[in-house]
Parts: sequence; C-alpha cells; structure tokens
Amino acid sequence: MSNLIIEDLKDSILKITLNNPSEQNTLSIDFINDLKKIFENADSSDEIKVIILSSSGKVFSAGHNLKEIKSHRKDKDKGLDFFTTLINSCSDLMLKIINNSKPVIAEVNGIATAAGCQLVASCDLAYASQVSKFATPGVNIGLFCSTPMVALSRVVKNKHSMEMLLTGDFIDADKAKSIGLINNYFSEDELFNKTREMAIKITNKSSQTVKIGKKAFYNQTEMTISDAYKYASQIMIENMMNKDSEEGIAAFLEKRTPNWS
Repeated sequence: MSNLIIEDLKDSILKITLNNPSEQNTLSIDFINDLKKIFENADSSDEIKVIILSSSGKVFSAGHNLKEIKSHRKDKDKGLDFFTTLINSCSDLMLKIINNSKPVIAEVNGIATAAGCQLVASCDLAYASQVSKFATPGVNIGLFCSTPMVALSRVVKNKHSMEMLLTGDFIDADKAKSIGLINNYFSEDELFNKTREMAIKITNKSSQTVKIGKKAFYNQTEMTISDAYKYASQIMIENMMNKDSEEGIAAFLEKRTPNWS
C-alpha cells in the first residue's frame, strides 16, 4: 500500500487519511483499489470497531482523476473499457463502505466534489469543518454525476439533490447540514476532537449489536413499510437472543456498566 493513503489504528478506531493533496485526493483507479482493500481488511478485523475517513490538504477529494480519464481517450476503444472498470470499481468502493460491518465516519476539512461528495454521502456519519464545501459539478463539464447521485439522493431529499446535480453549485457546511448531507460542522480546530469523540462513543457500544443494527438499517430502507416491519421484527427477536442483549439489559437493571462479549 502506498503512502498516498495513511492508516492509523488507535483505541479500536481506524483512521484512513487520503494523503495525495497535490492531486486533490482524486480517485484514480489505483487509489480506488487501494481504498477497497483497506475497507475489506477493516471489515474482517476484530481489532477495529469504527472507521474514520479523513484527508490531508485543502481538498477532501475532488472526485475522479480527470487527467487519467482524458489520457484513456487515446485508447483504441476511446476509453470504454477503462471507463467501465473505473466507474464500476468506484461504485464497488461505495458499497464496501455501506456494507462494512463497522460504522464509517467522514471527517471533512475542505472541498468534497463529485465522487468526493459521493464518498461523504456513502459514510454512515459525516462531520465537517465550517470552511468545507460540497458539490456535484459534473454537469458543468458535460458529465452528469449519475453515480454520486445514487449516494446523494439516499441522504438528501429530492429537491435539494436535484438542485446540486443540475446546477453543480457548491454548498457550504451550514447548507450541507440543513439538507442532511452531513451531521454537523465545527471549527477547523474542533473537528478532529469532535469526530473522535463520536467514534469513541460508538466503540463503547456492543460491536455485535452495532453490526446487526447497521446492516438492518440499510436493508429496511429498500423495503415497503410493511416488509420493513416484518424484517426488523425478526432482526430484533434474533438480537434479543444475543448474549450482548442479555448482558446489556441486565447491566441496565443492575445499574452497572455492561461487559460486552
């Protein structure tokens, strides 16, 4: 793994830092594949309870590497094979975040555009500095942000999503919070500690329960309300039979700290 992505594991929290500021942390095919491997490894690790996705430099991520895309226009098929691999790999990365058994928190200090904004929208939680800005500006260069749209439209209401997608305009952190793209924003000095505080709070919960809950949350959002209740009821019944549920209820009634498995 290159030093363009830094991994730091401390107190059961894996911090992943996009570390290619000279290229605005763009998502080249190699960058995407490296990130996919990191999320795959984190998913199967018993040492990790929470993942924080952050960046170095003034840009969280500017999305796809347009220089790389342009270079493949010279291919015999005008780039079709490469573009297919690139877009499918990027979509797979987003799914690895959503389907990861660990909660993923975006820590945004700077600009997140196009697939960079998609990264933020794909994370379970997102916190930003007050100077951060977000956009899906593909429409400005003749390339509609169709895949970022998938993540964006699942966390932001239709009218707000369409406004971002149709105009390509930047929105500030306050607007991003008001439409649900991020949870909250802080000063640049506060962001690191505030994000870590949330991560630590989650690490103190039962990892098994968090895993069950995250998976159930995303599964039920794709169902009708009737099917969602049937599904969630079964999940909750199974959760009640879990050792951590037994321990958590006992600890609450006995007014003590639970000892998770």
